[in-house]
Amino acid sequence: MAMFLTHSELWRTYWECVSRPYTVVLCSLTAALCYLWGRKRQTPALVSGQAFGTFLYKHCPVVAERFSPTPWCWGGRLQTLVCAVLKSRPPVTYRNELIPTVDGGQISLDWMDNQDSATYPDSSTRPTVLILPGLTGNSKQSYVLHALTQARRRGYRCVVFNNRGLGGEELLTPVTYCAANTSDLERVVQHIKGLYPSAPVLGAGVSLGGMLLLNYLARKRTDSGMVAGITISAPWNALKSAASMEEPLNWLLFNRYLTAGLCSAVTRHRKVLEKVVDIEHVLKAQTIREFDERFTSLLFGYKSCSDYYFDASPDNKLHNTTVPILCLNAADDPFSPQHAFPLTTIQSLPNVALLLTAHGGHIAFLQGLFPRGESYMERLFGQFVQAAFEHPKDIRRACGVKDEHASPPL
Repeated sequence: MAMFLTHSELWRTYWECVSRPYTVVLCSLTAALCYLWGRKRQTPALVSGQAFGTFLYKHCPVVAERFSPTPWCWGGRLQTLVCAVLKSRPPVTYRNELIPTVDGGQISLDWMDNQDSATYPDSSTRPTVLILPGLTGNSKQSYVLHALTQARRRGYRCVVFNNRGLGGEELLTPVTYCAANTSDLERVVQHIKGLYPSAPVLGAGVSLGGMLLLNYLARKRTDSGMVAGITISAPWNALKSAASMEEPLNWLLFNRYLTAGLCSAVTRHRKVLEKVVDIEHVLKAQTIREFDERFTSLLFGYKSCSDYYFDASPDNKLHNTTVPILCLNAADDPFSPQHAFPLTTIQSLPNVALLLTAHGGHIAFLQGLFPRGESYMERLFGQFVQAAFEHPKDIRRACGVKDEHASPPL
């Protein structure tokens, strides 16, 4: 019996293995994944003033890292869908609080007090992160839970501002929410500062919550009550965002689902809302734009949906902001098209920075082969929040913000 194969026999055996169909397919897929993953691994573009950029590179090292998206998530749509399905939900225990509004309504706040904070044992000075969820979101969203985990790990307190009618509370007046109206957010910030006047507050807005935060910071300017802000996947121009979401595939995957969520909220509070709008007409809406035409713009006194969208777009009022703001967007976000990013405006502002990734979708930015846990946006969120709270003088100086305690010139 021969103990060794000849060279030709070895080559023949090898060829028989590699030429089998399943082997060819497996190797081809592996090679394609490696190629695409290598091409996708890019360092995000940071658009900012020089001083603010230097601060971010020093205190938020993730800004300088290459973003490596999950290799099997092709494009922003798949990133967005996979995130919604696979993302884990860290356990968080909330303390709910209902606060009254001047019109007789109520706002639901979900607090994560972090009483066990070793870094800030005194609750009166414990930094507070105010989180604003997206269009139909609330404190139960996975991105909110992950953000709270990042803040809790660093010893901070968090409070989630649930838009009216979305936090499980009853709607007492026929008033809901929109991206342009900041009165409820003003009420929430006033309430937080009244409870903890010595604790700094940082605003974190996601998607529509990011639009609302930017509009609030532009409107309040130096009286915002916040030391800084961060937005994730915020649409910059509502009209361009609506057009992108009405593309056939985006409508099929996202728009109709979100519209159904908006209509569901209206149905839940039908008895109160039917006093001011035609509910049946509203419930026939097939897109977010149709919903806003039939409901939101009417409820908030706009002559048209176009007028509302112009007022809701933060790109045209960004120059009025004064506090440090970091914005994270992906170039392949189906909700916020890249051509709507106000790059020229941001470059001219000392206090605003836009971190732009080539991939990442909408509120996704998934990494790893099985992306259930911490992703790029959570790491960025945690590092920026810590940088703003732990280095207040440095970030104000980098953004040209006047020191609150500085003495007036003689």
